[in-house]
Amino acid sequence: MRTVRTPATALTLLLAVAASGPAKAQEEETLEQKLEKKLKEPFVSNAPWVLDLAEATKKAKEEKKLVFAYFTRSYSP
Repeated sequence: MRTVRTPATALTLLLAVAASGPAKAQEEETLEQKLEKKLKEPFVSNAPWVLDLAEATKKAKEEKKLVFAYFTRSYSP
C-alpha cells in the first residue's frame, strides 16, 4: 500500500473524495428517476411482474411455466 508523502497530495485526495459526494447523490437521484420512468412504461406496467426470483421460480414451477427475466442497465435507452 502506498502512503501519502506530501500534505499537498493528501489535500488533493481529500478534496477529490469530498467532491465526489454531491455528484454521486445527483447520480443516484437520476437513477431513481430513470427507474420510475421505466416502471411506468406499458410493457412493464401492464404485466403482473414478480420482483423476487425465488418467488417467481416457485410460481412458474407450480404453474408449469417459464420464468421471463428482464434485465436492464440504468443508462440503457
